[in-house]
Amino acid sequence: MTYILALDQGTTSSRAIAFGQGMRPGTSAQREFTQHFPHSGWVEHEPEDIWDTILSCAKDVVAEAGEPAAIGITNQRETVVIWDRESGKAIHNAIVWQDRRTAALCAKLRGEGMEDLVRERTGLLLDPYFSATKVKWLLDTVDGARADAEAGKLAFGTVDSFLIWRLTEGRVHVTDATNAARTMLYDIHKGAWDAEICERLGIPMSLLPEVRDCDGDFGTTTLLGCEVPIRGVAGDQQAATIGQACFAPGMIKSTYGTGCFALLNTGATAVTSDNRLLTTVAYQMGGTVTYALEGSIFVAGAVVQWLRDGLGLVGQAADAGPLARKADPEQEVILVPAFTGLGAPYWDAECRGAIYGLTRNSGPAEFARAALQSVGFQTRDLLDAMEADMGHKVEGVLRVDGGMSASRYTMQFLADITGAPVDRPPVLETTALGAAWLAGQAVGLYPDAEGFARGWTAEMRFDPKMDESEREERYASWKDAVARTLTRD
Repeated sequence: MTYILALDQGTTSSRAIAFGQGMRPGTSAQREFTQHFPHSGWVEHEPEDIWDTILSCAKDVVAEAGEPAAIGITNQRETVVIWDRESGKAIHNAIVWQDRRTAALCAKLRGEGMEDLVRERTGLLLDPYFSATKVKWLLDTVDGARADAEAGKLAFGTVDSFLIWRLTEGRVHVTDATNAARTMLYDIHKGAWDAEICERLGIPMSLLPEVRDCDGDFGTTTLLGCEVPIRGVAGDQQAATIGQACFAPGMIKSTYGTGCFALLNTGATAVTSDNRLLTTVAYQMGGTVTYALEGSIFVAGAVVQWLRDGLGLVGQAADAGPLARKADPEQEVILVPAFTGLGAPYWDAECRGAIYGLTRNSGPAEFARAALQSVGFQTRDLLDAMEADMGHKVEGVLRVDGGMSASRYTMQFLADITGAPVDRPPVLETTALGAAWLAGQAVGLYPDAEGFARGWTAEMRFDPKMDESEREERYASWKDAVARTLTRD
């Protein structure tokens, strides 16, 4: 019992990783599962696929590593599952965070003036991205669902809650504060489900799980051949914030996967954004809430997949950086990768990708450079929005993680265009590490937050090399390109 079992349930795969006494990753298992797209803009998962893959991965790790001291869970956020309390079976496929089926409903609610209420109470925008309208859609659409929900026969949860219910064999219906904060049903200031929002959406509060601290007691499981406590839960981006030891106000982490999520720790203050960022819960421990500003961009690592699979310019992702270095420095080609619209701070779902500055001599190297640099430009957008909301410059280091942070070219340009040092840790899978630390410190295997932060180290630092005049000139060109791409002001 000298390790923590981290269960990382993601959008396309489930993983289990053993983290030892030094918080070093060891034995692991991973399984992908099927994505379902029943209509344009709809994205679903089969809940049994989520459960089967996470349970089999957990069993594989335990079979090799032995009995864990505790379990930590991190998960894709906002994805909705509603299940029958008696049978434990879901009433419908899980509706995934990417799903846009409730866009018309959100527009209707905005027209009724509900967005101000949502922003004030939950810190979120009124958008199909979040859980609430997905829950309403299921209750309104699945035969008998609303009557069963009102009779107390059904349970709702984000993926963490569904997994805990299954792991505890129906004994525990809970979630943590970070996942609750992404549902659009949770008052992040009062730390409670919001009765008015639930009533306006027709969601019975009996459907909702109990909310606990991220390092709270989430029950025990005996399904792995031993009795193991579940002692840590956090949504994926909050878990990455914890895994980066961003415990002090002003610290920023940015995760580069398919998209990019940047979180700024704002401490005990829930900063209201005037720049369409999200105000959210960074973590909650010991009954104390720490808040964050969050910005998301839709296309980060996905732009490298486009270079590889869409254009055939590189054979593998790692080839993009070396190709970009060959680009003609005299050409200024800018790619705005709005393949599915632009996220924060623009939130323009209708605009589409565009390339500016092409000449007869533009080729694969210029495309690769523009693609990788677009990630740095978009991150600068997020950081500038955060500074505007905070009312002062955000000083310090940007801590990065996720698959794309392995690209030295991309991380150096990120440092150059933001003017901030960029630190990359030795463990890039900080999401699972954050879940493991939550559980490990709860059972005394790992140090407290102060000790964890003191022991955090960077594997590599990227210092800015671009002079300020060039930086601002390059960024002005990016802003001009974005202005030309947006469908609205």
